[in-house]
Amino acid sequence: MKPYTMDFDVKARDFSSAGESSSKFRKTLLMLSIPSDIVRRASIAAYEAEMNIVIHSYGGKMHFEIYSDKIVIIAEDTGPGIKDLELAMKEGYSTAPKEVIEMGFGAGMGLPNMKRNADTMEIVNHDESGTKIVMTINF
Repeated sequence: MKPYTMDFDVKARDFSSAGESSSKFRKTLLMLSIPSDIVRRASIAAYEAEMNIVIHSYGGKMHFEIYSDKIVIIAEDTGPGIKDLELAMKEGYSTAPKEVIEMGFGAGMGLPNMKRNADTMEIVNHDESGTKIVMTINF
């Protein structure tokens, strides 16, 4: 069965638009009558991935695939990559710039929250050329 798909461009450091793709994704899930606990988990994972693109990359894309039994979220950016993936997975570890933290973002919960809310998560980290995160949420 062909999935329902959605694609969005995400601009680096555009905090006025940050979260828009995740919000539209969430509204679509609700419109499709996806169970509320799945909507919550998928929305958190999508928002964290989108904010990581805004904060840490040079820009990227969010891609969503909605199947009858699962949701696939793909966040791909052209940023500098994640220098220490193991450290980045620890709650509270952040490489966000000071000005981003002062705006209330970059608390070091992005990757841990994505992992916590996804049933599977794969990170393809390209040093100096970007990161691709693929998350699946089953229902």
